[in-house]
Amino acid sequence: MQRWMKLRQLAAVALVTLTIAGCDKPTLDERPPEPGDVAVARIDGHTIWASDVRYEAVQQGLIGDGEPFDLASPLFRRTLEEVIDQKLLAQAALKKGIDRTELAQRRIAAAREDILGHMLLEQSVDAAIDDKKVKDLYEEQVKLAQKSEEIRARLILVKTRPEADNILRQLQSGSLFEAMAMERSIDQATRFNGGDMGYFTTDVIPESYRATLMTAKPGQVAGPVQIDGGWAVFKVEERRPEQPMTIEEARPGIVSALKLEQVRGLLGGLRDGARVEFLVKGLSSSEDREPASAPAGAAQASASASEAGDDVGEGPEKASTSASSAASRAAAKK
Repeated sequence: MQRWMKLRQLAAVALVTLTIAGCDKPTLDERPPEPGDVAVARIDGHTIWASDVRYEAVQQGLIGDGEPFDLASPLFRRTLEEVIDQKLLAQAALKKGIDRTELAQRRIAAAREDILGHMLLEQSVDAAIDDKKVKDLYEEQVKLAQKSEEIRARLILVKTRPEADNILRQLQSGSLFEAMAMERSIDQATRFNGGDMGYFTTDVIPESYRATLMTAKPGQVAGPVQIDGGWAVFKVEERRPEQPMTIEEARPGIVSALKLEQVRGLLGGLRDGARVEFLVKGLSSSEDREPASAPAGAAQASASASEAGDDVGEGPEKASTSASSAASRAAAKK
Protein backbone atom coordinates (compact mmCIF):
# COMPACT_ATOMS: atom_id res chain seq x y z
CA MET A 1 0.00 0.00 0.00
CA GLN A 2 2.81 2.42 0.87
CA ARG A 3 4.56 1.67 -2.43
CA TRP A 4 1.30 2.28 -4.32
CA MET A 5 0.81 5.63 -2.57
CA LYS A 6 4.40 6.59 -3.38
CA LEU A 7 3.96 5.63 -7.02
CA ARG A 8 0.81 7.76 -7.22
CA GLN A 9 2.75 10.74 -5.89
CA LEU A 10 5.70 10.09 -8.21
CA ALA A 11 3.42 9.70 -11.21
CA ALA A 12 1.76 13.02 -10.44
CA VAL A 13 5.14 14.76 -10.45
CA ALA A 14 6.16 13.04 -13.69
CA LEU A 15 2.86 14.00 -15.31
CA VAL A 16 3.52 17.62 -14.41
CA THR A 17 7.02 17.39 -15.88
CA LEU A 18 5.88 15.78 -19.11
CA THR A 19 2.93 18.12 -19.50
CA ILE A 20 4.87 21.32 -18.81
CA ALA A 21 7.83 20.34 -20.96
CA GLY A 22 5.72 19.00 -23.80
CA CYS A 23 7.73 15.80 -23.73
CA ASP A 24 5.13 13.60 -25.37
CA LYS A 25 7.37 13.47 -28.46
CA PRO A 26 10.69 11.66 -28.12
CA THR A 27 13.85 13.62 -28.78
CA LEU A 28 17.12 11.85 -29.45
CA ASP A 29 19.38 14.91 -29.22
CA GLU A 30 18.59 15.98 -25.67
CA ARG A 31 21.24 18.02 -23.96
CA PRO A 32 22.32 17.37 -20.35
CA PRO A 33 20.18 19.56 -18.05
CA GLU A 34 23.24 20.20 -15.85
CA PRO A 35 26.96 20.48 -16.70
CA GLY A 36 28.58 17.07 -16.45
CA ASP A 37 25.23 15.28 -16.17
CA VAL A 38 25.11 11.61 -17.16
CA ALA A 39 22.36 9.81 -19.08
CA VAL A 40 21.48 6.72 -17.02
CA ALA A 41 18.43 5.30 -18.83
CA ARG A 42 16.07 5.92 -21.75
CA ILE A 43 12.36 5.14 -22.09
CA ASP A 44 10.97 5.17 -25.62
CA GLY A 45 13.47 7.85 -26.58
CA HIS A 46 13.08 9.91 -23.39
CA THR A 47 16.37 10.25 -21.47
CA ILE A 48 16.61 9.91 -17.71
CA TRP A 49 19.56 11.81 -16.31
CA ALA A 50 21.53 11.24 -13.13
CA SER A 51 20.28 14.64 -11.94
CA ASP A 52 16.67 13.37 -12.26
CA VAL A 53 17.46 10.46 -9.97
CA ARG A 54 19.34 12.71 -7.54
CA TYR A 55 16.43 15.16 -7.40
CA GLU A 56 14.02 12.32 -6.61
CA ALA A 57 16.31 11.00 -3.85
CA VAL A 58 16.59 14.47 -2.29
CA GLN A 59 12.81 14.96 -2.43
CA GLN A 60 12.29 11.64 -0.66
CA GLY A 61 14.85 12.56 1.99
CA LEU A 62 17.08 9.64 1.02
CA ILE A 63 20.12 11.91 0.61
CA GLY A 64 20.91 15.47 1.57
CA ASP A 65 21.17 18.27 -0.95
CA GLY A 66 24.78 18.34 -2.17
CA GLU A 67 25.54 14.90 -0.74
CA PRO A 68 27.49 12.55 -3.05
CA PHE A 69 25.28 9.99 -4.83
CA ASP A 70 27.20 7.07 -6.31
CA LEU A 71 25.67 5.79 -9.55
CA ALA A 72 26.83 2.28 -8.64
CA SER A 73 25.12 2.27 -5.25
CA PRO A 74 22.02 0.13 -4.54
CA LEU A 75 20.18 3.27 -3.42
CA PHE A 76 20.76 4.94 -6.79
CA ARG A 77 19.50 1.83 -8.57
CA ARG A 78 16.33 1.66 -6.44
CA THR A 79 15.63 5.35 -6.95
CA LEU A 80 16.22 5.02 -10.70
CA GLU A 81 13.65 2.19 -10.82
CA GLU A 82 11.12 4.46 -9.09
CA VAL A 83 11.81 7.28 -11.55
CA ILE A 84 11.26 4.83 -14.43
CA ASP A 85 7.98 3.68 -12.84
CA GLN A 86 6.74 7.25 -12.39
CA LYS A 87 7.54 8.15 -16.00
CA LEU A 88 5.82 5.04 -17.36
CA LEU A 89 2.72 5.81 -15.30
CA ALA A 90 2.74 9.43 -16.46
CA GLN A 91 3.10 8.44 -20.12
CA ALA A 92 0.21 6.00 -19.77
CA ALA A 93 -1.90 8.76 -18.22
CA LEU A 94 -1.10 11.08 -21.12
CA LYS A 95 -2.14 8.43 -23.65
CA LYS A 96 -5.47 8.06 -21.87
CA GLY A 97 -5.99 11.82 -21.90
CA ILE A 98 -6.14 12.00 -18.11
CA ASP A 99 -4.09 15.20 -18.20
CA ARG A 100 -6.98 16.97 -19.95
CA THR A 101 -9.50 16.38 -17.18
CA GLU A 102 -10.41 19.29 -14.92
CA LEU A 103 -9.18 17.52 -11.79
CA ALA A 104 -5.83 16.70 -13.39
CA GLN A 105 -5.41 20.27 -14.60
CA ARG A 106 -6.00 21.59 -11.07
CA ARG A 107 -3.50 19.16 -9.57
CA ILE A 108 -0.94 19.87 -12.29
CA ALA A 109 -1.33 23.61 -11.68
CA ALA A 110 -0.86 23.11 -7.92
CA ALA A 111 2.26 20.97 -8.45
CA ARG A 112 3.61 23.52 -10.93
CA GLU A 113 3.16 26.31 -8.40
CA ASP A 114 4.90 24.24 -5.74
CA ILE A 115 7.86 23.50 -8.03
CA LEU A 116 8.22 27.12 -9.14
CA GLY A 117 7.92 28.41 -5.58
CA HIS A 118 10.67 26.13 -4.34
CA MET A 119 12.89 27.06 -7.28
CA LEU A 120 12.41 30.73 -6.38
CA LEU A 121 13.43 29.97 -2.81
CA GLU A 122 16.48 28.05 -3.99
CA GLN A 123 17.63 30.93 -6.17
CA SER A 124 16.85 33.84 -3.86
CA VAL A 125 17.42 32.37 -0.39
CA ASP A 126 20.58 30.38 -1.09
CA ALA A 127 22.09 33.28 -3.05
CA ALA A 128 21.60 35.58 -0.06
CA ILE A 129 23.62 33.35 2.30
CA ASP A 130 27.40 33.49 2.08
CA ASP A 131 30.39 32.66 4.27
CA LYS A 132 30.57 36.21 5.60
CA LYS A 133 27.03 36.08 6.98
CA VAL A 134 27.70 32.69 8.56
CA LYS A 135 30.92 33.96 10.12
CA ASP A 136 29.30 37.17 11.40
CA LEU A 137 26.45 35.30 13.09
CA TYR A 138 28.87 32.73 14.52
CA GLU A 139 31.08 35.41 16.06
CA GLU A 140 28.04 37.20 17.43
CA GLN A 141 26.76 34.03 19.10
CA VAL A 142 30.20 33.18 20.51
CA LYS A 143 30.24 36.58 22.24
CA LEU A 144 26.75 36.07 23.63
CA ALA A 145 27.24 32.45 24.73
CA GLN A 146 27.36 31.88 28.46
CA LYS A 147 30.60 30.15 29.35
CA SER A 148 30.71 27.30 31.80
CA GLU A 149 33.37 24.84 32.96
CA GLU A 150 34.16 21.51 31.36
CA ILE A 151 35.34 18.40 33.15
CA ARG A 152 36.96 15.33 31.67
CA ALA A 153 36.53 12.34 33.94
CA ARG A 154 36.86 8.57 34.04
CA LEU A 155 34.41 6.10 35.59
CA ILE A 156 34.49 2.67 37.16
CA LEU A 157 31.00 1.33 37.84
CA VAL A 158 30.35 -1.79 39.93
CA LYS A 159 27.25 -3.33 41.45
CA THR A 160 27.94 -3.08 45.19
CA ARG A 161 29.50 -0.70 47.71
CA PRO A 162 32.02 -3.31 48.97
CA GLU A 163 33.29 -3.78 45.39
CA ALA A 164 33.65 -0.01 45.00
CA ASP A 165 35.52 0.28 48.31
CA ASN A 166 37.88 -2.48 47.24
CA ILE A 167 38.58 -0.75 43.92
CA LEU A 168 39.22 2.55 45.67
CA ARG A 169 41.81 0.90 47.96
CA GLN A 170 43.59 -0.64 44.98
CA LEU A 171 43.70 2.72 43.22
CA GLN A 172 45.09 4.37 46.34
CA SER A 173 47.74 1.67 46.40
CA GLY A 174 48.91 2.57 42.89
CA SER A 175 46.76 0.53 40.50
CA LEU A 176 46.08 2.21 37.14
CA PHE A 177 42.57 3.59 36.84
CA GLU A 178 42.36 2.77 33.13
CA ALA A 179 43.32 -0.86 33.68
CA MET A 180 40.89 -1.23 36.56
CA ALA A 181 38.08 0.24 34.48
CA MET A 182 38.67 -2.20 31.64
CA GLU A 183 38.88 -5.14 34.03
CA ARG A 184 36.15 -4.38 36.57
CA SER A 185 33.71 -1.74 35.32
CA ILE A 186 30.25 -2.84 34.21
CA ASP A 187 29.60 0.40 32.29
CA GLN A 188 29.74 -0.82 28.69
CA ALA A 189 29.86 2.70 27.24
CA THR A 190 33.19 3.57 28.87
CA ARG A 191 34.97 0.44 30.13
CA PHE A 192 36.85 -0.30 26.91
CA ASN A 193 38.11 3.30 26.80
CA GLY A 194 39.59 2.98 30.24
CA GLY A 195 36.48 4.53 31.76
CA ASP A 196 36.88 7.75 29.77
CA MET A 197 33.63 9.78 29.84
CA GLY A 198 35.03 12.55 27.64
CA TYR A 199 34.44 16.25 28.27
CA PHE A 200 31.12 17.49 29.62
CA THR A 201 29.94 20.78 31.06
CA THR A 202 29.19 21.07 34.75
CA ASP A 203 25.55 22.03 34.13
CA VAL A 204 24.73 18.55 32.77
CA ILE A 205 26.22 16.52 35.64
CA PRO A 206 23.48 14.43 37.35
CA GLU A 207 22.69 15.41 40.92
CA SER A 208 23.69 11.97 42.20
CA TYR A 209 27.39 12.72 41.66
CA ARG A 210 27.46 16.43 40.89
CA ALA A 211 28.90 17.40 44.30
CA THR A 212 31.55 14.67 44.02
CA LEU A 213 32.91 15.93 40.71
CA MET A 214 32.51 19.64 41.38
CA THR A 215 34.94 19.49 44.31
CA ALA A 216 37.47 17.05 42.81
CA LYS A 217 40.75 18.36 41.41
CA PRO A 218 42.56 17.12 38.30
CA GLY A 219 44.25 13.78 39.00
CA GLN A 220 42.08 13.12 42.05
CA VAL A 221 40.05 9.93 42.53
CA ALA A 222 36.60 10.54 44.02
CA GLY A 223 33.86 8.30 45.41
CA PRO A 224 32.49 5.81 45.81
CA VAL A 225 29.02 7.27 45.21
CA GLN A 226 25.75 5.52 44.43
CA ILE A 227 24.34 6.28 40.97
CA ASP A 228 21.90 4.63 38.59
CA GLY A 229 23.16 1.14 37.93
CA GLY A 230 25.43 0.69 40.91
CA TRP A 231 28.35 2.33 42.74
CA ALA A 232 30.80 4.61 40.96
CA VAL A 233 34.40 5.65 41.46
CA PHE A 234 35.56 8.65 39.42
CA LYS A 235 38.85 10.16 38.41
CA VAL A 236 38.96 13.77 37.24
CA GLU A 237 41.48 14.10 34.40
CA GLU A 238 41.10 17.78 33.54
CA ARG A 239 39.09 20.92 34.26
CA ARG A 240 39.00 23.78 31.77
CA PRO A 241 36.83 26.67 30.58
CA GLU A 242 34.11 25.51 28.22
CA GLN A 243 35.31 25.35 24.60
CA PRO A 244 33.07 26.88 21.91
CA MET A 245 31.97 24.92 18.87
CA THR A 246 34.02 25.50 15.75
CA ILE A 247 32.37 27.45 12.97
CA GLU A 248 32.08 24.25 10.91
CA GLU A 249 30.29 22.45 13.74
CA ALA A 250 27.91 25.40 14.15
CA ARG A 251 27.40 25.99 10.42
CA PRO A 252 24.33 23.73 9.82
CA GLY A 253 22.27 25.44 12.53
CA ILE A 254 23.45 28.91 11.51
CA VAL A 255 22.66 28.33 7.82
CA SER A 256 19.18 27.06 8.75
CA ALA A 257 18.51 30.14 10.87
CA LEU A 258 19.68 32.43 8.06
CA LYS A 259 17.51 30.56 5.56
CA LEU A 260 14.45 30.98 7.73
CA GLU A 261 15.18 34.68 8.09
CA GLN A 262 15.43 35.05 4.30
CA VAL A 263 12.24 33.05 3.72
CA ARG A 264 10.33 35.19 6.19
CA GLY A 265 11.57 38.36 4.53
CA LEU A 266 10.72 37.12 1.03
CA LEU A 267 7.24 35.92 1.94
CA GLY A 268 6.58 39.03 4.03
CA GLY A 269 7.31 41.23 1.04
CA LEU A 270 5.13 39.09 -1.24
CA ARG A 271 2.22 39.19 1.19
CA ASP A 272 2.54 42.94 1.65
CA GLY A 273 2.18 43.32 -2.11
CA ALA A 274 -0.79 40.97 -2.44
CA ARG A 275 -4.41 41.09 -1.39
CA VAL A 276 -5.05 37.93 0.65
CA GLU A 277 -8.64 37.30 1.75
CA PHE A 278 -9.77 34.49 4.05
CA LEU A 279 -13.29 33.41 3.11
CA VAL A 280 -13.98 31.14 6.11
CA LYS A 281 -14.22 32.55 9.61
CA GLY A 282 -11.30 31.62 11.89
CA LEU A 283 -8.76 31.01 9.10
CA SER A 284 -7.02 34.39 9.28
CA SER A 285 -3.31 34.09 9.93
CA SER A 286 -1.71 35.14 13.19
CA GLU A 287 1.34 37.36 13.44
CA ASP A 288 3.57 34.62 14.78
CA ARG A 289 2.76 31.96 12.17
CA GLU A 290 5.56 30.21 10.31
CA PRO A 291 5.85 30.93 6.57
CA ALA A 292 3.43 28.53 4.88
CA SER A 293 5.69 28.10 1.86
CA ALA A 294 8.94 27.80 3.74
CA PRO A 295 11.10 24.77 2.98
CA ALA A 296 10.13 21.71 4.98
CA GLY A 297 11.81 21.81 8.38
CA ALA A 298 12.12 25.58 8.43
CA ALA A 299 9.66 25.80 11.29
CA GLN A 300 12.09 23.90 13.50
CA ALA A 301 14.85 26.17 12.32
CA SER A 302 13.23 29.08 14.15
CA ALA A 303 14.66 27.61 17.30
CA SER A 304 18.10 27.36 15.72
CA ALA A 305 18.73 31.09 15.86
CA SER A 306 18.59 31.06 19.63
CA GLU A 307 20.05 27.56 19.99
CA ALA A 308 23.07 28.56 17.94
CA GLY A 309 23.99 30.92 20.76
CA ASP A 310 23.75 28.12 23.31
CA ASP A 311 25.43 25.47 21.20
CA VAL A 312 28.55 27.42 20.25
CA GLY A 313 29.59 27.50 23.86
CA GLU A 314 29.34 23.77 24.42
CA GLY A 315 32.23 21.38 24.84
CA PRO A 316 33.52 19.06 22.11
CA GLU A 317 31.47 15.99 23.00
CA LYS A 318 28.26 17.86 23.71
CA ALA A 319 28.91 20.25 20.85
CA SER A 320 29.22 17.50 18.28
CA THR A 321 25.89 16.05 19.43
CA SER A 322 24.25 19.45 19.35
CA ALA A 323 25.60 20.22 15.89
CA SER A 324 24.26 16.92 14.58
CA SER A 325 20.82 17.38 16.17
CA ALA A 326 20.59 21.00 15.07
CA ALA A 327 21.37 20.00 11.50
CA SER A 328 18.72 17.28 11.66
CA ARG A 329 16.11 19.57 13.20
CA ALA A 330 16.73 22.50 10.95
CA ALA A 331 17.68 20.97 7.60
CA ALA A 332 15.60 22.68 4.95
CA LYS A 333 14.24 20.53 2.17
CA LYS A 334 14.23 22.59 -0.99
